Amino acid sequence: MIRRRNATDLPACVALLAEVHTHSGYPHHWPADPARWLDPEGLTAAWIAEADGVIVGHAALCGSEVSRLYVGPAARGQGTGGRLLRRVEREAAAAGLRPVLDVKTTDTSAIALYERLGWTRTGTEQQDWGAGGTVWVHRYEGSEGAQAQAGPGPGGARG
Repeated sequence: MIRRRNATDLPACVALLAEVHTHSGYPHHWPADPARWLDPEGLTAAWIAEADGVIVGHAALCGSEVSRLYVGPAARGQGTGGRLLRRVEREAAAAGLRPVLDVKTTDTSAIALYERLGWTRTGTEQQDWGAGGTVWVHRYEGSEGAQAQAGPGPGGARG
């Protein structure tokens, strides 16, 4: 089940994020305040995936930027990431936005998911991530199909 995240979900989201970080190194830098990191400035909305009442995934939308998308190791390979991404994509499209995201070029499983769902790579660049050095990232735009299904919204095709 995918639903909007609420404030009482944050402790479980932080615990899952710690598990993901240990397993796969996401996020690249462990935040000083993980709960605050999950609630960034400009947050439009956030969603969680649940299985049997347990939070197994998370995704957020900040304007048109998909952010904080992760799935716990035990829930991977079950379509959870795809369902979360589609939910965020529909929400962005309903607001007239074409969603975008950045992903490290080394995160091949995430890249495979985005491309399987019809996202388009629009560029690759090197970014300075502070103490972690420079990182190469791919930039993706959401599939046009999701926006077409939602129809035009306020603010035009992309905000």
